[in-house]
Amino acid sequence: MKSMYFDCFAGISGDMTLGALLDLGVPLAYLKEELKKLNLAGYQISVSTTRRMGIAGKKVQVKLDPHGHSHRSYRTIEALIRKSTLNAHIKELSSAIFYRLARAEAHVHQQKMADVHFHEVGAVDSIVDIVGSAICADYLEVEIFSSSALPLGSGFVKCEHGTFPVPAPATLELLKGVPVYASEATGELVTPTGAAIVTALVKTFGAPPPMTFARVGYGAGLRDIPVIPNLLRLMLGETRSVQADAQVWVLEANIDDMNPEWSGFLMERLFAAGALDVAFIPVFMKKNRPGSMLQVICDESHQPHLLNIIFRESTTAGVRYHRAARAVLQRSKGTLKTRFGTLKVKIFGSGVNAAVAPEFEECKRVALQKGVPLKEVYAEVLVAAQAGVSRISRRDS
Repeated sequence: MKSMYFDCFAGISGDMTLGALLDLGVPLAYLKEELKKLNLAGYQISVSTTRRMGIAGKKVQVKLDPHGHSHRSYRTIEALIRKSTLNAHIKELSSAIFYRLARAEAHVHQQKMADVHFHEVGAVDSIVDIVGSAICADYLEVEIFSSSALPLGSGFVKCEHGTFPVPAPATLELLKGVPVYASEATGELVTPTGAAIVTALVKTFGAPPPMTFARVGYGAGLRDIPVIPNLLRLMLGETRSVQADAQVWVLEANIDDMNPEWSGFLMERLFAAGALDVAFIPVFMKKNRPGSMLQVICDESHQPHLLNIIFRESTTAGVRYHRAARAVLQRSKGTLKTRFGTLKVKIFGSGVNAAVAPEFEECKRVALQKGVPLKEVYAEVLVAAQAGVSRISRRDS
């Protein structure tokens, strides 16, 4: 699977990300043509090669029309992306990044997301950096993103609202749950735009995953840093079918005073709202009372809504939650010819080591139609699969 690793030894910003992606081989002409689909005027992009402590990297600058408007609301930016003719994947990545920015700014300023005005973040150059990065990631067909821990700078930075400490409040909000460390370098190393990009794309933070690197790209920051080269390094390569340390959120609550009939309803609501898995685990609580531990696994984007559902639909007064690493086999869907006809199946892994699992609803349908036991349909799928995965017709999930 195509994988990209963010090596953020000098931090990350929007222009550094875009520069490194272009350095990986995305044609500048392609980027410019795709950006035209935004219907965003009043800017020009220039890309040059510069050196930081002798290492060459791409430096991106967005030159603005002096009569352009730099302040835009989240609602305006979201509409701009949605109404563009960019493909669905680029829109999804761009919207995810701006969603994180809007949520962070809304929290810092105690506003509704729709009313947030980004000021610097909403300027044309930052829109170009974010949507341009999404265009490049789509062009490179990256499936898995991972990153190093992020270095915290020091000092102060001038913003629209005044002089703020580094990291800026919005940046710090975006970095919740992300591993960071103190750096000898001073100044703003991680910008709000950079923090939004890396946290929207990346699920795993830490050492590089097991992968074979094919290309390395460098994006240059605007200034020189005395102690380290001010560059973002992106490593592009292939990983195995197991996604090492994929990051998920685990939500847990111990419950001993809820009507058991409500549990099934709660589970249905959680799955419908995007939970990856839901379980009720028998436990003994204080005073040796029997109860259940509700355990929900989800990705970051669904976590706030799932927390609300747990509080609304259960009797718990508190929920524990934490990030967890999860190793996941590559998954896909396919069809398999059996004596009951062509049936849908799930495929885990790839190549000769791929494992095939029956689709329950498909087997249930056949069992009812043919009047045979469900276990007989399951057995037929497994026997047919043992004849070789080459007989399976794969299709997109």
